[in-house]
Amino acid sequence: MKKWFIALAGVLLTFTLAGCGSKTVATTNGGKITESAYYSSLKGTSSGKQVLQQMILNKVLEKEYGSKVKKSAVTKQFNQYKAQYGSSFSSVLAQSGMTQSSLKTEIRSNLLLKEAVKDNVTVTDAQLKKQFKSYEPEVTVAHILVSKKSTANTVISDLKSTKKSNLTSEFTKLAKKYSTDTATKNKGGKLSAFDSTDTSLDATFKKAAFKLSTDEFTTTPVKTQYGYHVILMLKNPGKGTMNQHKAELKKQVLDNDMNDSTVLHNVVAKVLKKGNVSIKDSDLKNILSDYLSSSSSSTTASSSSK
Repeated sequence: MKKWFIALAGVLLTFTLAGCGSKTVATTNGGKITESAYYSSLKGTSSGKQVLQQMILNKVLEKEYGSKVKKSAVTKQFNQYKAQYGSSFSSVLAQSGMTQSSLKTEIRSNLLLKEAVKDNVTVTDAQLKKQFKSYEPEVTVAHILVSKKSTANTVISDLKSTKKSNLTSEFTKLAKKYSTDTATKNKGGKLSAFDSTDTSLDATFKKAAFKLSTDEFTTTPVKTQYGYHVILMLKNPGKGTMNQHKAELKKQVLDNDMNDSTVLHNVVAKVLKKGNVSIKDSDLKNILSDYLSSSSSSTTASSSSK
């Protein structure tokens, strides 16, 4: 199944499939192209059908969950993307065939779908227990990255001889002196907070970091594809018990469901059936058959539908 929330790059999302007529959309020395001709041509393509599916779903989702997705939530996620890509943000959008406006539309569609998943999927205790096994709370660390193991051992030796009360300040000095990570070396090696769901950091790095308590550092160099790291734990609240983190664990399970095609298929089927969709164009009457058949509402292996 196609992921509904993936940007439809290269497709004219602004084209309205309903209400087309004889209005001319382009002229050539060989004749004109009308809206109706364009519509007839587009609706026969997979891209055109995908646009109509998305438009139908968005209408139904907006009716059912529009009040739950605030403009501020869309803006927040948009700004996160903008900050992530920095100066290359505009070029990344262009390469994806998108504008800032169409990206915001896609973000809203994704958030609406997430609300539908929350409303139609029951998270079981068994799922929470499974998620808790790999769960680690959000931690904040600093690191020093070097190219040689011997250099990392020199840093570790220095830290071992440092008083605990001076550990952070000494680490800051060592980061500035030794670290090859230009993005953090002048900030004491501090990284953005992360938890077990983070996908941007090396798995070996995260595993070593999660073993540390607050104010502890790795006593052996941590090797990754980037070199050798010395990691200092600045803040680790501790894993605690499952009951203390039920809300976060549920959120993580639902986030996983947003990447599960089977779960999404079943949720979309339920939403569309509730939306009382009627296709008026006979050529497109089967466009939602994959979702409106009786088999579409079966429960999934990972989550049980309400």
